[in-house]
Formats: sequence, C-alpha cells, structure tokens
Amino acid sequence: MSIVADRMTRISPSQTIVISTRARALKAEGRDIISLSAGEPDFRTPQNIASAAIAAIEAGQTRYTDVAGTPELRRAVAERFRLDSGLDYKPEEIIVSTGGKQVIYNAMMATLNPGDEAIIPAPCWVSYPDIVTLAEGVPVIVPCRRENGFRLTAEELEAAITPRTKWFFLNSPCNPTGVAYSAEDLRPLCDVLLRHPHVWIFTDDIYAKLAYDGFRPATFVEVEPRLRERTVTMNGVSKAYAMTGWRIGFSGAPVAVTKAMNTLQGQSTSNPCSIAQAAALEALTGPQDFIGEMVSVYQARRDLVVSMLNQAQGMQCDTPQGAFYVFPNIEACLGKTSPGGRLMATDEDFVGALLEEEGVAAVHGSAFMYPGYLRISYATDTESLREACTRIQRFCAGVN
Repeated sequence: MSIVADRMTRISPSQTIVISTRARALKAEGRDIISLSAGEPDFRTPQNIASAAIAAIEAGQTRYTDVAGTPELRRAVAERFRLDSGLDYKPEEIIVSTGGKQVIYNAMMATLNPGDEAIIPAPCWVSYPDIVTLAEGVPVIVPCRRENGFRLTAEELEAAITPRTKWFFLNSPCNPTGVAYSAEDLRPLCDVLLRHPHVWIFTDDIYAKLAYDGFRPATFVEVEPRLRERTVTMNGVSKAYAMTGWRIGFSGAPVAVTKAMNTLQGQSTSNPCSIAQAAALEALTGPQDFIGEMVSVYQARRDLVVSMLNQAQGMQCDTPQGAFYVFPNIEACLGKTSPGGRLMATDEDFVGALLEEEGVAAVHGSAFMYPGYLRISYATDTESLREACTRIQRFCAGVN
C-alpha cells in the first residue's frame, strides 16, 4: 500500500515552478541564465508598505487574527473593491487568504462535489485545472482561438455549459496571454450566464491594475449586478503592489460561500500572517502612485519584447493588453532541429532546448493547456529582456 494518496496521481507540480527551479539550478552551476519564466514583479515592495510591516512587528501585532483576516483589512478590501470597480461588498463577504491561490483552492474545495464541472477557457493559468481536479471536480477546458484574440466567445461558453456545470472561471488580464476583457467583451458572456442560473462565476482579477494603452479591464459584477449572488471576485496584493512573497489574496462573495471558505481555512492554514496583513492594509489604503509608475515601465518593456520577438524567425507575437506576459506562437519551429541538434517535436522540447543552449528560461504553452506557444514574462529589467530576446532571435535563426 502506497503512503501517497491516490488523489496525488491526478495532479502534477506547477510547470512554472518546475522550470524556474531548473533555471536556478543551472545558474547555481555557473551558467549565464536569464529567467523569463516566473510570474513575479521585479520591483521592490514600496517602502511605505514595508515600513507598515516593521511597525506592526514593533507594536506586537504578532498574534493570531480572525481566520478571515483582521476587521480593518477586510474593510479596506471592501473599500478597494468599491473604489476600483464599483463593487459593493460588506466586510462579512470578504475573506483574506494566504495568496490568491488559496482563495481559489478554498472556493473549489468548499463547493465542488464529485463530478461537478468547471469551465476553464484556455490558455489558462496552470493551477486552475489541478485545483478543480483535487476538489474532485471535472475541469472542462475550452480553447480560445487566436483569431478571436484568445477571448472566449458567448457561443463557446454556451456550448460548454451542461447540467453538471457548477463554475465558470475567467482570468482578466490573463496569465499567460495578457489578454483582457472590457465591459463590452463581458456583456455577451453575462447574457449567457443569466440564462444558466446554476452556473457560478469565479473571476480572477489579480492583474486588473496592470493594463496598458489606457485599456480598463472590467469584472463581471460591475458589468452585470444580477450575477453578484453567484460570483466570487478574487484579487490580491501580489502583482499590483509587488508583494508576491507576502502571500495575501482576498475575495468578495455571498456570505454563505465566504463562510464555507472560512470554515475550510480555519481547518487548514487558519489566518494569514498578521504582519503581511498589516502590510496589505497599507498597500490598499496608502498612496497608489507606485502602480502607475510600474505600469509605465511594464508597458515599455512589453513593447520592446513584442517588437524583438516578432523579428525572430518562426515566431508570431501579439501585443497583450495587460499583465506582464507575452504568448508567442512557435508552431513554425516545431518538428525541426534546434541549433544544438535537438529535435523539437513539442513546445516543451523547444523550451528545454532554449534553456540548455541559450540560457533563456520560458514556459511551454502546453503547461497552460495550449500547445504550440510559449509564455515569456517581461517582469525583469530592460537590459536582461533585450539580451534574452537577442538570444531567442539567435536560437530561432539556427532552427532547421
């Protein structure tokens, strides 16, 4: 009898973490590695936020808090939802968790019964399908066509809904494509969902503040308030405030769902770190100027990377509206041989050869349920991005 539970055979380690780990190992061996695989801002957490954490330590705020987070932070989350998207959540509808991933895990574990289906548009973040599977649900992957800008259409959503559908996921701006949905884009999806009252919506808005060229991502309840009572709106401080390591995510949802998530969290991690909560409170209530400055830098980096990748032989790279990723098509390079003589039958082969031969770490599209592409993060300094794209151009030029 194996000590490892059967459920563990149905999920796999996060591919983004696997590749980042491999890149760090090669770097430790002395290789010149540029990692574009991690979804993590390269900016430091703003000083006012870090200072708030230090002040919390000095004030002795080092004890347990409410499982769902401190009352002050939950009020601040509710106010931030109101200011940013016009959403009206009460503090008792808010839960604060150890990162956005725990919010997703809590929501699925607290609501899915065996065989319940969750519709997930692809390309999608690597963890959605595995979290649904771990909760004994069935991930229903719906590929979104590049010719539609990788956006799900109302017809595709309608076709995917069955009597077993319990959840519909949407991540906007999207990891890995950077594609974002405007209010006009969401309206047809809202109309479909209104016709299917048994379907709940999980909207992952973690990148909502990282949008470019004046684009403003919308969220479901903002566009259609009638969906409020069956929507979980998730966000956090990791991306917009450069606080990935602080591990603070949060959601607004109807009280019954929030209570169920709170019960589950109380029997797993309990409350998030009290110090990280104090930092998050300052992030949400303090100056917001830093975000605009960071977005301007990201936009310039995006433009550089898109331009250089489109000059690489066999690559086609669209310009994303948000997040800090590009998702270039590499199908023209597959079935061929790398400059170092490796056969690249798949996008995973391509990514492996690029890392070993040129020292550039990226993530294959198959990890995001969309083969034939790769994800590149431009959340790193401009000179490293320029050098990485030069190496990619050189690599692609040698493919034959």
